[in-house]
Amino acid sequence: MVQIQTPLHLSSVVSAWRWDTSTLLVTALLGVAYLACFLIGRRRGEQLPVSRAVYFGVAGLGVWLYSGIGMPGVYSDTLFWVRALQVLLLLYVVPFALAVGAPFTVLRAALGPAGRKRLDAMLSGEVARLLTHPATASVLILLLPWVLFLSPWFEAVLRHGGVDAFTRILVVAIGFVYFYSRLQIDPVPRHFTQGLSLLITVGESLADGILGIVLWLGPLVAAGYYGALGRTWGPDVRLDQTIGAGNLWLLGDLLGLIYSLVVMRRFADDEKRKAGEMDAELDAVEEAEPESTGLWWENDPQLRARFRR
Repeated sequence: MVQIQTPLHLSSVVSAWRWDTSTLLVTALLGVAYLACFLIGRRRGEQLPVSRAVYFGVAGLGVWLYSGIGMPGVYSDTLFWVRALQVLLLLYVVPFALAVGAPFTVLRAALGPAGRKRLDAMLSGEVARLLTHPATASVLILLLPWVLFLSPWFEAVLRHGGVDAFTRILVVAIGFVYFYSRLQIDPVPRHFTQGLSLLITVGESLADGILGIVLWLGPLVAAGYYGALGRTWGPDVRLDQTIGAGNLWLLGDLLGLIYSLVVMRRFADDEKRKAGEMDAELDAVEEAEPESTGLWWENDPQLRARFRR
C-alpha cells in the first residue's frame, strides 16, 4: 500500500515522478527492438515511413512510459480517478499508437526470407486467427474494464506491485490485439470491412458509458483499501469514484469518437480503392472485347440466338 502525502495539483503533471522498473524495462526493450528493425529495413530499401516510428516510439511507448513513471503512476494507487485515467491510456491511446506504428511490418522488413516465412506463418496461424476474430477482440476489450474494476482483481492491483505490473502489460496487450486487428495496417490473419469495424466501435462506446454509470451510482470499489489510506486531501472516496466514472464514460467516449473518425476515413479510402479496382477491371474488359460492328443485341450470345430463330 502506497501512501502519497503530497496533494495532487496541476503542476504534478510535470513534477510528479517515480521509478517503475517494469514499465521502464518493457518500453526500453520494445523501443530498442523496433528501432533496430526499422533501421535494418530502411537500409534494405524497404518503404518504412518515419511517421510510423514516431507513432510507435513517441505516442505509443512515450505515453506508456509516462503512465508508469509520471503523474498517473505516482497517484494511481491513491486516487481512483487517476487509476481510471491510467487504464484508459493503456487500453486505448497506447495500443492505438503502437498499432499505427505497424510493428509487424517493421519486423518483417528486418528479417530474411526464412524469418519472414516463419512470421507470416505465425500471423496466419489458428491462434492469431482466433485472437483477431472480430468477436474475440471486441469481447476482450469490452469485458476487461468491467472485470478489472468490479472484481477483487482491482484491489489486488492496488495492494500488490507484481499484480499491478502484470495487469498494466495485459491491458496494453489486449488493446493492441484489438487495434491491430481493426486498423489492419500490419498483415492480419483475416480482413473485414471498415464498415463492420465502425459498427463495433459504436457498440463499444455504449458499453463504456454503461460502466461509467455503474461506477457512478453503484457501491464503492476497494472501499477497505481506500479507507485505510487515511488521505486528508483531495476529493472524498465517493467523489473520487464519481470523477473516475466520468473519466471512463466521457473520456472513453471521446477516445472512441476519435477512433471512429479514423475508421470512417479508412472506410472511405477502402471504398475509393474498391471503386478504382472495379473501374480498372471494367476498362480491361472493354479493351479486351472486339469493337462492335453490328446491332447491340448481336453481341450477346443468348439474344443473338433468340432473334435468329
